[in-house]
Amino acid sequence: MFRLSTRLFSSTTARAATTTLPGSSLAGKAATVAAAAGVLRMKHTLPDLPYDYNALEPVISADIMRLHHDKHHQAYVNGLNAAEEQLVEATNTSNAAKIAQIQSAIRFNAGGHINHSIFWNNLVSIKEGGGQLQAGALKSAIEAEFGSLEKLSKLMNAQTVAIQGSGWGWLVLNPNTGKLEIVTLPNQDTPAMIGRHPLLGIDIWEHAFYLDYKNVKADYLNNIWKIVNWKDVEKRYEEGLKLVTSN
Repeated sequence: MFRLSTRLFSSTTARAATTTLPGSSLAGKAATVAAAAGVLRMKHTLPDLPYDYNALEPVISADIMRLHHDKHHQAYVNGLNAAEEQLVEATNTSNAAKIAQIQSAIRFNAGGHINHSIFWNNLVSIKEGGGQLQAGALKSAIEAEFGSLEKLSKLMNAQTVAIQGSGWGWLVLNPNTGKLEIVTLPNQDTPAMIGRHPLLGIDIWEHAFYLDYKNVKADYLNNIWKIVNWKDVEKRYEEGLKLVTSN
């Protein structure tokens, strides 16, 4: 089981989402506990991008980055804050029906906030080392599980492009086995919801690529590997290994 970081639901930044993530308990459960305990909730805020809007060109344009980060991610943050406010009110008035109703909004918007906070850090410009996986524990684990980075990318792309509608493709660590896995999840569900530690996420919602690639998802998926920040992915892998040894 994952340790639940209360910072994710009380901090004014998304830093907690990029380190310790919630476990199989849903976001709503944590917010319910916090509200019931009378905890003063601090609003979530949109994290800054760790690079300029045009840093990921030509793979992802500045136009997409502005829209994706400033509009879409901000919408998840706003939605999460609104849902948590409603949850506090419903909890204080013991409105069980309203509490149950709000859970889906918290799940969706918290997931969107978590997933995107990871996604921005998973990427880096080509000139800053994007796409370069150095020798180390992560590279060895990828080769042991998939044969090579090339085979991993092809397999992950094939599974991600097959998502019907919107969702994410993920390289994850299974804390029960210590092995790498590829999973696909619908909408804004997070790997933590299925007991997995997220390492690398690929957003396959249309707003992530349509301005640049139109409906050709395959080109977007092929190109995004050129800007993967493998240093960040390896850092997340090292954090995940601590969960394995603690089980």
